[in-house]
Parts: sequence; C-alpha cells; structure tokens
Amino acid sequence: MSRFDFTTTPIKGLVIVQRKTIEDHRGFFSRFFCAEEFREAGLSKPIVQINHSFTRKTGTVRGLHFQYPPYAETKIVSCLKGKIFDVAVDLRRGSPSFLHWHGEVLSAENRKSLIIPEGFAHGFQTLTEDCELIYLSSAPYQREAEDALNVMDPKLGIVWLLSISDLSERDRNHPFIDADFQGIAGKDS
Repeated sequence: MSRFDFTTTPIKGLVIVQRKTIEDHRGFFSRFFCAEEFREAGLSKPIVQINHSFTRKTGTVRGLHFQYPPYAETKIVSCLKGKIFDVAVDLRRGSPSFLHWHGEVLSAENRKSLIIPEGFAHGFQTLTEDCELIYLSSAPYQREAEDALNVMDPKLGIVWLLSISDLSERDRNHPFIDADFQGIAGKDS
C-alpha cells in the first residue's frame, strides 16, 4: 500500500506529494520519505543532503535559487510548521515550459511536499509567522555552482500571494533575466 499520492503539475517533472496519514486519538503517523516510492514518482538520484530553514515573518520571500550542473539538484520541499507558497520555475533549456512557474501552498496541516527536479529555480513566500521547512536534496550545496533569479522579474510574472514584507539584500539584488539567458542544460534538455 502506497503511503503517498503523487500528482503531476502542468510542468513536466514537477510533482506534488500528498503524505497519507494513519490517525487515532493520539494524533497521526505518516511516512515522510520512501526511496522506492519516490523513485517510481521520478526521483532518480539518492538524497544526499537534508536542510532545515526557519523564517520568522509573514510575507517573507526567499529565492529563487538553483545550482548549475554537475551540482544541479532535485529537491523535495516540505513545510513542517506554518504555511508557505512554494514556487518552482522551469529553467531547462529547450523545455516547452521554459521560464514557466508553478506555485503550491505547503503547510503543516495539508502535509504536502513538492518534488522539484534538476533544472528548476526554487523559492517560497511565508503565509504565516514562524515557518519551518525541510529540503531533501539529491546534490550537496556548492557555492560556486549556485545562481538565482530575481523574485520580481517581470519576465517570470510570479504572482506572490501576499505583499513582500521581507527580502534579503542578496535576493533583492539578483539580476533580471536578460536576452542572453538560454537556461540550464541538463538531462531533460
């Protein structure tokens, strides 16, 4: 019996995960990750790093970060406390959905995760105070391979659910996409 429901999004490879629970008067139990079931949903590489983030203020935006090959990563993003609007942008060169974005509300209550494949930028906005996220990643973080898109780039047209209340100086200063940007070469390019 599967402990997850996997739902495709309009962007190929971007998958919503719904964790199933077993509940009783004490609370619930759910499987958070199963390599075999996630492999069937398209996760082809092992998880090698798990990151934990905490964001205090409602309306804060973090992102839109990505890593270039060979350090491109698949991420499984989950919100363990609070509620976020999680956004992935397709940067795969030649993809029919190149520069399209998809957003999902992830929360402690809805127990959803988002599988974000290699070749995507990722960011999120907090919809409540004190949000905690866990990122399962298929590649270790490499500073020299990291880059980012500007969350306010008009070419992306991301519709954030709230006014942006906080954005790091670093994220605020990421450049807008220029005419030379061709995307990221990868296994799906």
